[in-house]
Amino acid sequence: MKTGKVIGTIWATRKEEKLAGLKLLVIQPVNLLDDKPIEYPIVAADIIGAGVGEKVIYVGGSSARNAAGGRDIPVDATVVGIVDDQEIEEDRI
Repeated sequence: MKTGKVIGTIWATRKEEKLAGLKLLVIQPVNLLDDKPIEYPIVAADIIGAGVGEKVIYVGGSSARNAAGGRDIPVDATVVGIVDDQEIEEDRI
């Protein structure tokens, strides 16, 4: 699992049938310790109702497909949680 911030939404009128009903979000992957952006933004399926500005937990690969509804769903990332708060003991890192 990874963390990211929702920075946008994508609407696609025409898309693969298996994506019907899935909300698509633009996620900026962030560093778990300081929330600074890492990597490039990605598109992720949203199965929990996250919104722009929220910090989220997302999964990739086969975990993303399974979370979105099955191995035949063509997604690379799926949002599986909204972060309410976090506590990290930095001296252990």
